[in-house]
Amino acid sequence: MFPLIDANGPARERGRIHGARAKARVARSVATYARLFAYCGIDWSEAKRRGRAYRDAIGALKGELIEEIEGIAEGSERQVDEILALNARTEILPPSFPGEPHPGWRDVDSANRASGVPDWGECTALAVPPRASSTGGTLLAQNWDWLGAQRDALILLRVQQAQGPAYLTLTEAGMLAKIGFNVHGFGVCLNILRSSADGRTIGTPVHPLLRAMLDCRDVDEATEMAGKLAFGASSNVLCADAGGDAANLEFSPAGLHVLRGAGGTLCHTNHFLSPTGEQGQSALAPSLSSVPRLARARALAESRAGIGVAELQQILRDESDGPLSICRHPDRSLPEEARVESVASVIMELSARRMHVAPDVPSLAAFEAVELAAEVAA
Repeated sequence: MFPLIDANGPARERGRIHGARAKARVARSVATYARLFAYCGIDWSEAKRRGRAYRDAIGALKGELIEEIEGIAEGSERQVDEILALNARTEILPPSFPGEPHPGWRDVDSANRASGVPDWGECTALAVPPRASSTGGTLLAQNWDWLGAQRDALILLRVQQAQGPAYLTLTEAGMLAKIGFNVHGFGVCLNILRSSADGRTIGTPVHPLLRAMLDCRDVDEATEMAGKLAFGASSNVLCADAGGDAANLEFSPAGLHVLRGAGGTLCHTNHFLSPTGEQGQSALAPSLSSVPRLARARALAESRAGIGVAELQQILRDESDGPLSICRHPDRSLPEEARVESVASVIMELSARRMHVAPDVPSLAAFEAVELAAEVAA
């Protein structure tokens, strides 16, 4: 299982605990993204410069997020700009990734390593409302598909804030949050999207947004928050709450589009579903398999009369389309820097404030339960 880090207190102290206890994994995140940015023709010094440009947008979202980032940098003994680059990694990556590499990427990678930088997604998400759930509560689940090398950088962060709700998140070391839920029973999943307008302007980065959303009480509050923001890159946040509400929040430089289901399981992969978003959709690399994965997830969900944790495990382990399946094994024919696999799998029981985590390709690993600590889950 991934390391479980309990971080309590004010923002800077929580960040310091995160950074200090996950120091080696933060270094792994830096190594992974330095290599990935190099694949796209961006050296690490340029990535840090671009990350620094998002400081004000993160601070405007929630001022204490900068304090938390500074704490992570202090605890992990990294530069603040490096932690900013990690938290804006989605926005720094060009919309063409994971397509063909930049022609000079190996020279950029070599220059990174010569300067002392260490060497070394895609996702399917589902929200099951109470009426479709065999547990009687809301379920939220996701396979996080990304670079397999980053599995060694993942942590579970369980937080009791000095001010604000307790939360549990599976995230990449050095990043504020990713997949998770809070004590109110509100949870978030993430699907990366790509539009032709991505990267042209500075906007709210998605990983700090996920962290800020973990302070929300329900889907309506998260939707209201997102509706006030401007974005420089595209993503979808599939969110749900213990009250039974769920929504896909698709956003891009063109704005926010909210998509709700008709009472059944709500699914999303890595392409826009809103008509406005579809108009700006970047070309989908065949290796993403986004369209067939969505169709398969919907078909599997609709074929079950009641969906519980066991049924979600079966869906997330589906391998019916080889390396392009919901459960993704790495395609060895692709370059390592574009070789996507299911790095981890998560199922959240929002009413029970419980997360089930498979710390590998889910067909190869058992799901283990992680609770929001009893003293904060009351």
